[in-house]
Amino acid sequence: MKETILVVDDEERIRKLICAYLNKEEYNILEASNGFEAINILKKEKIHLVVLDVMMPFLDGWQTLVEIRKFSDVPVIMLTAKSEDDDKLLGYSLGVDVYLTKPLSPKVVLASVTAIIKRVYHSKNELCIDVVDGLRIDEAAYSVYLDNDEVILSPKEFELLLYLYKNKGIILTREQILDSVWGLEKDVDLRTVDTHIRRIREKLKEKSYLITTIRGVGYKFDAKNER
Repeated sequence: MKETILVVDDEERIRKLICAYLNKEEYNILEASNGFEAINILKKEKIHLVVLDVMMPFLDGWQTLVEIRKFSDVPVIMLTAKSEDDDKLLGYSLGVDVYLTKPLSPKVVLASVTAIIKRVYHSKNELCIDVVDGLRIDEAAYSVYLDNDEVILSPKEFELLLYLYKNKGIILTREQILDSVWGLEKDVDLRTVDTHIRRIREKLKEKSYLITTIRGVGYKFDAKNER
């Protein structure tokens, strides 16, 4: 059974256009015209990904995302007419996976949806569970555990942590991290790496020291950096 995508946009024309392209790939589509509707649907239905517009009345996309993150780490593609760096950084700090600016190409939206769905829900990697200093990373299940308690990471945060771990002991520049984790995604700058590192450290709590900052260069996963 295909995954369920929630498309949230107050402009019916844009919403229907995106849905039409997603329907061609036989995704199960749900629609919402505002943030309140979106939150209600997410609390009732199993949603695999949200396509969320920023500029909406009553409850805008940022406010909607803040509310969503209180109970769900569902992957989110943000749609906006704004392209300023501060807006992009705000989106990534709130756990946005892909940030697309208008005018939109429905084909790009579809490609982004397909890439995230494949990465998050159809990983073909063999089961790979690693343990280091109480941290367990289950690559196949996209799950992280700290002393047997699950750490809730967004898909992009998980990819970043996994990339750091697979290169443990190696100093990675921000440019290397951006290229490997974000790839060809547009409108992403080096500060995005710092924002995601900060969020991961907050979630790792007392184990945050496993990720070391190399001043002026980048970051390193250091399992020997014990405290």
